[in-house]
Amino acid sequence: MARRRRLLFKKEYGEGILKGTKTSTIRLSSTLKKGDEVEIVAGRVKLGVARIEDVEVKKVKELTDEDAHADGFKSKEELMRALKRIYGRKISEGTEVKLIRFKMLGNSSSEEREEK
Repeated sequence: MARRRRLLFKKEYGEGILKGTKTSTIRLSSTLKKGDEVEIVAGRVKLGVARIEDVEVKKVKELTDEDAHADGFKSKEELMRALKRIYGRKISEGTEVKLIRFKMLGNSSSEEREEK
């Protein structure tokens, strides 16, 4: 059987993913598509498995506060600060990004999560 792909996050985003306040991620590139199942990993902790609900291509300037909320941020401005921190000069208003919406299907055991 083929090995399941992973969607990697910084450790700081794990809690929002588990609470359901982070249900999307914005990436410069990705080959994920709707229906894919992926392991969700934050830091070095496997949080569980998620299904990709949608992948939408947008320019950074088209991102909305709603997109930011789904990504676990209070506003588009806060999201932009995070994107610039992660991607630096590679990102600008005209940059195309992939907005990846996911739904957790199950969590890893609580013992594994407590290791974070």
